[in-house]
Amino acid sequence: MFQGGFSWQKLRKIYAHNISGLQNSVDGAESGVSSPSLFTATISQMVTEIIGPKEAGLKKPTIPEGKTRHLCDVYGSLSTEDKATFLRVVSRQFGTDHDEVLKAAEGLPQAKEKSEAALLKAEERLQAALVPRYHDLFVQIGRLEGGVKHLVDMRADTLDLLSTVKDNAELRSFSSCLREMLSHWFSAGLLHLQRITWESSCDILQKISEYEAVHPMKNWSDLKRRVGPYRRCFIFTHSTMPREPMVVLHTALTNQISDNIQTIVSTPILDDEDVEDINTAIFYSITSTQKGLQGVELGNYLIKRVVRELQAEFPKMTQFSSLSPIPGFRDWLVGEINKVLSSTESSSSEDSGVDGPSSTPPALLTSAELQKVAEIAGKDDVLPLVTLKKLLQTNQWMGAESMVETLKDPLMRLCARYLYLEKRRGYAVNPVANFHLRNGAVLWRLNWQADTNPRGISQSCGIMVNYRYFLGDTMRNSQRYMEEQHIEASQQVIDLAQAAGGVDSPAGKSNL
Repeated sequence: MFQGGFSWQKLRKIYAHNISGLQNSVDGAESGVSSPSLFTATISQMVTEIIGPKEAGLKKPTIPEGKTRHLCDVYGSLSTEDKATFLRVVSRQFGTDHDEVLKAAEGLPQAKEKSEAALLKAEERLQAALVPRYHDLFVQIGRLEGGVKHLVDMRADTLDLLSTVKDNAELRSFSSCLREMLSHWFSAGLLHLQRITWESSCDILQKISEYEAVHPMKNWSDLKRRVGPYRRCFIFTHSTMPREPMVVLHTALTNQISDNIQTIVSTPILDDEDVEDINTAIFYSITSTQKGLQGVELGNYLIKRVVRELQAEFPKMTQFSSLSPIPGFRDWLVGEINKVLSSTESSSSEDSGVDGPSSTPPALLTSAELQKVAEIAGKDDVLPLVTLKKLLQTNQWMGAESMVETLKDPLMRLCARYLYLEKRRGYAVNPVANFHLRNGAVLWRLNWQADTNPRGISQSCGIMVNYRYFLGDTMRNSQRYMEEQHIEASQQVIDLAQAAGGVDSPAGKSNL
């Protein structure tokens, strides 16, 4: 399509002509090609000039840095829609050549018969064929100053795009390849641990405040409290992104395992620490700041490093625990209520001679508890579960002390069931639980009314959980969870989960 030398300004010219999608481009009209087609061809040409034609095989061209830099600049200037087109083109046209893979694989038996050297050479060809061509593009971009950050942002764009499409195997492979490269670049040994204090640089403090996703900060006083006495804030940074926190961990220094977040985030700012009074570290917020690093292990390494730092600073420190939110619990519970209501309707249909499902979900509340809910709500003419569902969805149950007391036992039971029994592919369905259990923590204690902020009520009915780290057991606990899907839990959690009922409720005692 392009005659002679390729103009590196073409894509920018095309894009600038019509920022909304490259429609009616002068270049496109003059060449007889529609703008989207020209845009796609230009992307392909630019990438090819960086990584070389497919026929080059293992012989990679020497690429002037300017061309790769220019591609990054162009990509950064594109709209969301055109970035999506860019990612689709690259993932589709520069992925793995399946024919080359099959051809290389077919040569293995013959090479094995010849000699060890021939087999190794054939395996080398197969390995090369399995590497998608855009891998070389990632390598070239990663060599630029700021290139790694560009790749992190590009993967974030890819994840955003994947969330809007039903099924795109090429994009998923593109994202997986990029994640694997980022995992190597952001391995634990290449990360720098840094403690943040009120004396840290303003831009870092500002980012700490903006990135806080678990317990958002209201003002600078909030921030000062969280990096001041009896508090520690640690971050991981990377040499390629020195002013950008990768993951942030907030820790409270106490003399007991905290059972609510209010006492941590609302405590008045103190002047001095009494080292003799500190024996416990509470990890109450951990935030991964870069969406493009999703799936790259960072938070678990940060916790382990921080434990070592705190042990060195406080020799009497013996207890390590999280105080964690339970995102998704209320939504899960509303879903369970809907299942019971649907089952009730189906049972009525069966009584009328209409076919319906035969299985009945386990009861969520006892008859006495449901009756009490209806009485307090004054909704005797409505099914109690319908009333409960509305109360949960609107947070209105928090407005009556008698309702709060009535719902305490059933909600604690159901939360234990959610964390301890509900699984996805054998592992805890709750992402925060899965994170800490993978790290070897123990599902230790559920805390009622632990987060009474609107966000906490909406996420988990105000319940929070402690995942406790017994340092001598974390490796064993992690291995059992990963290999056997075994969750180490306290007796409180096990008893609550068993009280919630269900065929999957395990028997036995806690090992703690």
